[in-house]
Amino acid sequence: MVARQGPPVITLLIGGTRSGKSEVGERLAAATGRPVTVVVPDLPISDPEFAQRIDVHRSRRPPDWRTVECGPGLVEALGVADGTVLVDSIGSWVASTEDFAVDVGALVAALRARGGDTIVVSEEVGLAVHAPTEVGRRVLGAVNTAVAAVADAVFLVVAGRRVRLER
Repeated sequence: MVARQGPPVITLLIGGTRSGKSEVGERLAAATGRPVTVVVPDLPISDPEFAQRIDVHRSRRPPDWRTVECGPGLVEALGVADGTVLVDSIGSWVASTEDFAVDVGALVAALRARGGDTIVVSEEVGLAVHAPTEVGRRVLGAVNTAVAAVADAVFLVVAGRRVRLER
């Protein structure tokens, strides 16, 4: 596979629970032709169904893809990752922070500073199970809006299909 040429691209994939966001993100990451790092939150998993979904995600990824569990340290993880980065997911990252305290400006700066393509998966407020509190929904919505503002492409993912969202 030939690596995509040109400046780094930020892509946001947003959708509901089980919409196929992660699979679409994995396909886009593979298509870059560059080494891929998957950045995921390090959340305690008490739900067996959720644990099974994570295992399915892991089994789909090629063995040469690196996985970094970042917990609330997403910004730092973006700063050290090479090649293409797949962030899966923003909703889980927001949920992993204490009191939903995220630095949106630092996240945006880290995305813009990356030397490789970045594919960001996130849950759309109202279509996902994350952020059950008002403050959590507000923070997730603000993060999604900020990432969309700097993204080169934003797609709504429904039933495994992506629809480009215009500015």
